[in-house]
Amino acid sequence: MRIIKRKGILFSALAISLFTLLNIAQNAVQKSATAGNNDRLAPQFVVDPYWPQPLPNKWIMGRTIGIAIDERDHLFVVHRDQDSMFMSQELGLDLGRAECCTAAPPILEFDSAGNLINAWGGPGDGYTWPESNHGIEIAADGNVWIGGNGSGDSHVLVFTRDGQFVREIGIPGEPIDSLSTTSFGRVAEIAIDHATNEAYFADGYGNKRVAVVDVATGAFKRFWGAYGNEPIDERVIYDPNEPLPQQFVGPVHCAEPSNDGLIYVCDRGADRIQVFRPDGTFVKEGQVAPLTLAGSTWDISFSHDEDQEFIYVADGANFKVHILERDSLEVLAEFGDGGRQPGLFFGTHSIVTDSEGNVYTTETYEGKRAQKFLFQGLKPLSDHRTGAPWPDSELH
Repeated sequence: MRIIKRKGILFSALAISLFTLLNIAQNAVQKSATAGNNDRLAPQFVVDPYWPQPLPNKWIMGRTIGIAIDERDHLFVVHRDQDSMFMSQELGLDLGRAECCTAAPPILEFDSAGNLINAWGGPGDGYTWPESNHGIEIAADGNVWIGGNGSGDSHVLVFTRDGQFVREIGIPGEPIDSLSTTSFGRVAEIAIDHATNEAYFADGYGNKRVAVVDVATGAFKRFWGAYGNEPIDERVIYDPNEPLPQQFVGPVHCAEPSNDGLIYVCDRGADRIQVFRPDGTFVKEGQVAPLTLAGSTWDISFSHDEDQEFIYVADGANFKVHILERDSLEVLAEFGDGGRQPGLFFGTHSIVTDSEGNVYTTETYEGKRAQKFLFQGLKPLSDHRTGAPWPDSELH
């Protein structure tokens, strides 16, 4: 019995020693992997819960569908202010049944501190206001470009920054035609390449293409579909288990020029970003949350560093913002989650970056707001948190 006991003790000690050595080795591997992960950096943000400041005149925003920024870091927000976007019969909006509230004008201009600078927009003489407000962009001359995704919105409008009508591009009320050179198909978003003076339309909800016009004249220049193919109008289905479609699934929701002469296109329905040269030559593509059947790539903005190292992707289906490495289109991190508290999202729709690297988002559906996220510098990936709405330090 003693010998057996001693052998058992000896075997147990040996097993414990081996187990300890394996644990040490495993921990070393894990620490090495963590250290390697920590070497990769990505931007980090905290929400500013006080942006924007309260609106005057008891105004509130409806479905906040677009945002753009000018050279002064002024933010231009477009929202849907139609009666159907508010619970007017229950809350007494504009009916005198209660003290608050009334729909704000559709175009709101804020400074970087969140103060309202100007407000305008809506139907007027000489132009057809969009049936459903959507994209917005600011040209180098300060003019405001507006798209729409209503059934008759086959045109784009241009106004001065004070709301004076300048030009209508395209003919309102035209049918869907992805090969048209005179009209558009419910433009989702507009982006302007200041170097070439060209405007890129994510065209969009009806058509299935990117269209390009001259900024100075509005003259039509060129268009293309997915992979640079000739676009078609027929509905295309996305199946995560099948090869990616050769046509845009749509809506084609953004078309953003980068500093190095590439065009990044959001094919929202296929959870992908396709990259092109300005002539429509396909370069590469990447997917974001590819199992999302409601579409994940709603809008993008580039980081403000000279190389635009990162892409921020507004994901309105999963209610968050993804951070991608621009060169590889690899998803590095994300922030936000579903919810109504500051820093969370309901229908993350549009996104822009200011000159200090801060990020601004809008929310559609019942989100009905804009938010500002303060740039905290580059941090190791292990430091990034998801769903953490409040900042670590006191904000103004």
